[in-house]
Amino acid sequence: MTTQVTDHKGGVWSIAVPIPDNPLGHTLVHLLETDRGPVLIDTGWDDPDSWDTLVAGVTACGFDLTDLHGVLITHHHPDHHGLSAKVREASGAWLAMHAADTAVVRRTREAEPGQWLDYLLTKLAAAGAPDDHLAPLRKARATGGGRKLPGRRAALPDRGIDPGALLDLPGRRVRAIWTPGHTPGHVCLHLEEEHPSARTPGFGRLFSGDHLLPGITPHIGLYEAPDDGLGAHDGAHEGESLREGTDPLGDYLDSLERVGRLSPAEVLPAHQHAFTDAGGRVRALIAHHEERLARLRALLQEPRTVWQLAEAMEWNRPWEQIPYGSRNIAVSEAEAHLRRLVKLGHAEGVPGSDPVTYRAVG
Repeated sequence: MTTQVTDHKGGVWSIAVPIPDNPLGHTLVHLLETDRGPVLIDTGWDDPDSWDTLVAGVTACGFDLTDLHGVLITHHHPDHHGLSAKVREASGAWLAMHAADTAVVRRTREAEPGQWLDYLLTKLAAAGAPDDHLAPLRKARATGGGRKLPGRRAALPDRGIDPGALLDLPGRRVRAIWTPGHTPGHVCLHLEEEHPSARTPGFGRLFSGDHLLPGITPHIGLYEAPDDGLGAHDGAHEGESLREGTDPLGDYLDSLERVGRLSPAEVLPAHQHAFTDAGGRVRALIAHHEERLARLRALLQEPRTVWQLAEAMEWNRPWEQIPYGSRNIAVSEAEAHLRRLVKLGHAEGVPGSDPVTYRAVG
């Protein structure tokens, strides 16, 4: 096992913790030295090899696992939060997360095994998914599936991360920046200290989680969880739910602009590699989503269901080559973009359609 550890200077390290069977390869878990001991930012996927890599990485940074003082979680996804329970058990460290993502963790832990499958079936049927896509979910529901869904054992945090607050990390100045979009409670952490390289323009360093990545556009789907009221997603009310529901893409674009205004000297993301010119990356991501929304408006000159819209959108491979589970993610992303268009008054549901089709306005 090779452990990839990078010393970013000034008491900041990163540990590349592998994500099994995932093209992302690894999560960059950051270690921040404080006067009370090191603090981790994220933990990595819950897998034996990932755990061994994390432990070896902490050792390579010059610490024991028992030295850890706390764990800051940027968001609840399993490649970030997965090992949190093991870290807490082994070290006694506290765990902190934004309240909105803590609520997601709590709902996932408390949900009945079949509840998520019921929710997914209802959502996909309302989106216009074909029967051959729904059949495996119906079979899993009928045979008691859903008991091994990821996240059911995720750790509940001990404390919150309050937006705008300076965190209680003795000897360091770290401010929480709430950046919803990828998840409702995603946070970036701004290290408000001079960059070790005084020649780097900008101020401080930003631990950006999945919000700002150098070469990847993070997934923006819907926030809804299985207990968010399935009735709002049946065919008769889907247009209304799109208009009145949350707006993850709008949240993401607003959050991007907020991070751009920080002008950090360097961004330390959870995937790929550290980079500078946060403002340039923010502008590129905003332009990407504006272009995508324009393409969707063009597609909606012909009325389409959410599923048909997802089929027609541009992905990193043709629709017929997208794996089954990834199609569900694609549909959620299509619906998040459609919801943005509806909120902007650029699209609307076609009255009387079931499943609901949408068309461009104006």
